Amino acid sequence: MKKVMVAMSGGVDSSVAALLLKEAGFFVAGVTMSFANKSLDSESRKIEQKNIEDAKQIAKQLKIKHYIIDFSKDLENKVIENFLKGYLEGKTPNPCVHCNKVIKFGALLKKAKKLGFNFLATGHYAKIEKNKDRFLLKKPKDKTKDQTYFIYSIKKENLADILFPLADYKKEQIQDIAKERQLSVFDKPQSQDLCFILQKKYTDFIKVKKGREKCGLIVNTDGEALGKHKGISFYTIGQRKGLGISAKEPLYVLAIDAKNNKIVVGKKKRLKKKGLIAGNLNLFVDVFPKKTKAKIRYAHKEAVCSLENYGKKLKAIFLHKQEAITPGQAVVFYNKDIVLGGGIIEEALDEYN
Repeated sequence: MKKVMVAMSGGVDSSVAALLLKEAGFFVAGVTMSFANKSLDSESRKIEQKNIEDAKQIAKQLKIKHYIIDFSKDLENKVIENFLKGYLEGKTPNPCVHCNKVIKFGALLKKAKKLGFNFLATGHYAKIEKNKDRFLLKKPKDKTKDQTYFIYSIKKENLADILFPLADYKKEQIQDIAKERQLSVFDKPQSQDLCFILQKKYTDFIKVKKGREKCGLIVNTDGEALGKHKGISFYTIGQRKGLGISAKEPLYVLAIDAKNNKIVVGKKKRLKKKGLIAGNLNLFVDVFPKKTKAKIRYAHKEAVCSLENYGKKLKAIFLHKQEAITPGQAVVFYNKDIVLGGGIIEEALDEYN
């Protein structure tokens, strides 16, 4: 009997994932990751404890063993520090993408294998499919819940060790199953993403962790000073509100110059860029099709682009200019339902060769 460790958050999706695997004949155990450390405020710790209790209750209902493993040091040293570093460098990092890479499908997967499990399973809406001698990461049946953008960084050699039991289900079906089986969390609301900043603005979190930032100048594209900013972490590409400057027409954040501590603003049309450079790549294929599609943010519509090697990075050139390409965010490349890979946006391109 194959052994599966299921990452259980105390929510509906991961609970049903464990149920489906047990009914499919696997030996199943649940695991809940604990992050309760100095980075979490008291309210966040209460929420985490409630999630742990919910996961324990589900494990009891399913009659499976339940582990609680402390990953607080990994969260602090690998995810939070990366998050803080990114913002203070004028980028807009996505901590969920990085957390999935280094903790859930990194440290937790290693722990599962060490404990003798054949697979790690999660409640993500994604699909892993074997094609001849290799495994592919693909979009799930429920395209409205597709989470492949957040998990593109799974190493391709680890795909064979991961299961996504919800791949062929719609969200509504999962909720119905939870209700029919009388799982105690069937009506529990969706959890929030930034698990370490549940009750604060991220700028307040940065101030607590790194201290008050230096003010600097807000300038236009000609370098003329228009006002002062309150710290570069308060701004992101495409931002219009909260700039604290007056102008004849709306101005948007076009660039964040961390080196010179400046925020560059300009007209909305200047937000549109023809391409990008992505680094820190994780690719599932060796050769890209001539035309592919890219997602530059989770909620962003896929856009047609061409890809070319740029040293150890990738250069993407879009068929149509894209608005607010943001350094620090992930870009993920697709060929229909297949995830080709992705990386972290390092630069938006106006001109290119």
